[in-house]
Amino acid sequence: MRALVWRGVHQLAVTQVPDPELRNEQDMIVRVRKSGTCGSDLHLLGGHLPFPARGDVLGHEFLGEVVEVGPRVRRHRVGDRVVVCSVVSCGRCWHCGRQEFSLCDNGGAGEGDLAPGGRYGHAHGPGGFAGSHAEYVRVPYADQGAFTVPDGVTDERALFASDAAPTGWMGADLGGVRPGDVVAVWGAGGVGQLAARAAVLLGAERVVVIDRLADRLRMAERHLGVETLDPETQEMAGELRERSGGRGPDVCIEAAGAAPPGGGPRRRRDRLGHLLRPEPDRPVAAHEAVRHCRKGGSVFLLGTYAGAVDGFPLGAVVDKGLTLRGAQQHGRRYIPMLLERMARGELVTEHLATHTMPLDEAPRGYDTFTNRRDGCVRAVFEPGR
Repeated sequence: MRALVWRGVHQLAVTQVPDPELRNEQDMIVRVRKSGTCGSDLHLLGGHLPFPARGDVLGHEFLGEVVEVGPRVRRHRVGDRVVVCSVVSCGRCWHCGRQEFSLCDNGGAGEGDLAPGGRYGHAHGPGGFAGSHAEYVRVPYADQGAFTVPDGVTDERALFASDAAPTGWMGADLGGVRPGDVVAVWGAGGVGQLAARAAVLLGAERVVVIDRLADRLRMAERHLGVETLDPETQEMAGELRERSGGRGPDVCIEAAGAAPPGGGPRRRRDRLGHLLRPEPDRPVAAHEAVRHCRKGGSVFLLGTYAGAVDGFPLGAVVDKGLTLRGAQQHGRRYIPMLLERMARGELVTEHLATHTMPLDEAPRGYDTFTNRRDGCVRAVFEPGR
């Protein structure tokens, strides 16, 4: 089958790889209909920790059609249209019993504290599972990680129930958004916009999305009905105080991730260079969230960080009495509810798929996505085209 594979730092290619096969009785095989890019992929493209291996298939946000099921799969049949959670979980371990699905003890094949659970598209890093930028994907623990899409929900909408929507909802939910709150969201990408929408649906009185890309801010205003703030043209501290009664936001959700080393595009270094000279992440948005959150407020980190972080304002976290949390998405906790909201029209996501193209054009799609050209928020690949 055809798949998009990692060939080296910032080197991608669509090539032939072996078709996936059932390995366990709870597996199923899905023919991919749509597979989306994600900001977390950029750490893999750049060869940052955890390292990809040459030939790894990328991608983790996807939707498709079931073509083969193992003998112990009960919830799905051949022909079902399913969206698959980007995080792999068994549904039976201690963490899954606490709905901490991204921390599943059995979902990952990785080792160490950077690999707490399984994830597609990280074949030799955390998870050990080939990604979704391919014609077919093996789905382990299929009854736990795949969800039938309601008939009235389009592929374009349901795709985002795989990763961006549950990630954003988790940020608002575990961040403690309550009716009447003022919420600030750093980052107007797919996850940030859906975190903002989640905050609205959870009853926040005001939601402010912060970004330096004007096209994304316009999209958030048009499709989500939230307020926006551009720190390039507006004074962030004063604006956030004014919009929150002088206190600062009650909940700050960081959905931007680490800034590139050196303040510009990530330097294209060889893999050995990464091993010998690892660079710390620069959590600019996380710093700002801690700084501007009100005393006694909550900060939730959704962004991806590939390495260590130094100089983080822990003193401010303690002195201000902040609650600071972060997690990979616990998708199974949220996806059924999100699909229901999509079916009712409460959660609309199609606008996030700004660039749709065949799988053969995936390297160009990632270049467009990485450089944010033409207002790209998500590039979506269709292997069947």
